[in-house]
Amino acid sequence: MDLFDVNWLAVFGGALCGFVVGGIWYGPIMGKRWMGAVGLTEEEVQSGNMPLIYGGAFAFSVLASWTLAHTFATYAIELSFAAKVLTAFGVALGFIVPAIGTNYLFSQKGKALFFIDAAYWLLFYTAMGLVHASVG
Repeated sequence: MDLFDVNWLAVFGGALCGFVVGGIWYGPIMGKRWMGAVGLTEEEVQSGNMPLIYGGAFAFSVLASWTLAHTFATYAIELSFAAKVLTAFGVALGFIVPAIGTNYLFSQKGKALFFIDAAYWLLFYTAMGLVHASVG
């Protein structure tokens, strides 16, 4: 299996979908709560290097989506729609959530931030899984 032999439409579509979920989640849905949980004001958030932040976040989304596509492509059989969505959700639940949870425990960040970010990653990977299952 070639590392780059994946469905690139699903890779970029999944990355874009996850990225949009982040914009909605950290914008109108949880934006103010997230800023409070991390101790930032709206002005401080806006003063960041937005091209670097958004560009880097999208690049990480592409990497995550490519990894998911590569994982699906390595199976000897074609996975069902539900299997792809549940696998994506399971990656978030089994790998991402415990990783950020461990980091937040040691950095002594609050439970509110953990639940905001954990829910986001579950939504992000589920959205990517839905795209991969539909397109791939």
